[in-house]
Amino acid sequence: MHELPHFYSVTVDASAHDTLRCNTGNLPELVVAPPTQFDGPGDQWSPEELLMAAVANCFVLSFRTVADIAKLEWESIQCQAQGELDKVARTMLFTTITTKVKLQLKDIDSKSKAETLLKKAEKICIVSNSLSAEKHLEIEIVDS
Repeated sequence: MHELPHFYSVTVDASAHDTLRCNTGNLPELVVAPPTQFDGPGDQWSPEELLMAAVANCFVLSFRTVADIAKLEWESIQCQAQGELDKVARTMLFTTITTKVKLQLKDIDSKSKAETLLKKAEKICIVSNSLSAEKHLEIEIVDS
């Protein structure tokens, strides 16, 4: 890991009525539009979906790190982040984020260790830690 602090920058270009074009460094351009809930087209990523994607991706990457350090052998992980958007004191914000994780283990005898590491991944997730929403973690561990 590089020395802190780290800096991240994204540039968004748009005109009055078209989709947004997000760019950063040498990555492919990302096209963004409002979600259907805000009368968007529903065929492009929305800021709300990107936020949930960031939560889920950060969780999985955090889990990979702690599992590697702890030498946990696992087959696969599926992570779904669900955010509830609501109005609180006349401000719209995500009030709750539920992270649902399904982990497939090579050895079910490691279930207790895996559960501890999944909880640790939730605690160290940079994206989730940066959000004020109430957070919930749902864990399912299965044998391969």
